[in-house]
Amino acid sequence: TTAAIAERMQVTQGALFRHFPSKEDIWRAVLQWVGGELLARTEAAAAAARSALDSLEAMFMAHIALVAEHPGLPRLLFGELQRAQDTAAKRVARSIVKRYRDRLLVLLAHGKSNGEIPEAIDDDAAATMYIGMVQGLIVQSLLSGNVKQLRSAAPGAFHLYRRAISSATGRRA
Repeated sequence: TTAAIAERMQVTQGALFRHFPSKEDIWRAVLQWVGGELLARTEAAAAAARSALDSLEAMFMAHIALVAEHPGLPRLLFGELQRAQDTAAKRVARSIVKRYRDRLLVLLAHGKSNGEIPEAIDDDAAATMYIGMVQGLIVQSLLSGNVKQLRSAAPGAFHLYRRAISSATGRRA
C-alpha cells in the first residue's frame, strides 16, 4: 500500500504523492529502477567475461545476485503482473525483458560465430530457457521462503544450460 511505502520511506502519504501523482507512477518508477539496475549489472558482468558462454553465465549470476540482495523485487513484480489491465508498470517490465532477451540473442549469436555454440541451436528457445531458469529459481526460492537457495542452486542450473547449448545437435529427441 502507499501507506506502507510512505512509512518505509519515513514520509507522509501526502509527501509521497507530491513526488508521484499516482500509485501506478510509483510502480513504474520502481520498475524503471529495477530495470536499470538489472541491465547495468548484467551488462557489466557480461563485459568482464572472456567468451560468449562466460558472458551468459556472468549475466545469469549477476541477475541472481540482484534478486538475492532485493528479495522483495519478485514479489512486487509478480503482484503487478496479476493485474488484468495493461499498466504502465507492465509495459516497463516488458521493455526490460525485451532488452534483456535482445542481449541474450546477441551473446548466443557471438557464441555461434566463435564456435562455442553449435549453429543448430534455436536462439529463441535458448533465450526462453535462460529466462525461464532465472524465473524458475526465483519462484522456487519464494515458495521455500529461502532466498539463499537462489545463490546455491544457480551454478548447477547454469551448468546444465551451458552443457545443453554447447552440445546440441539440432535434432529433436
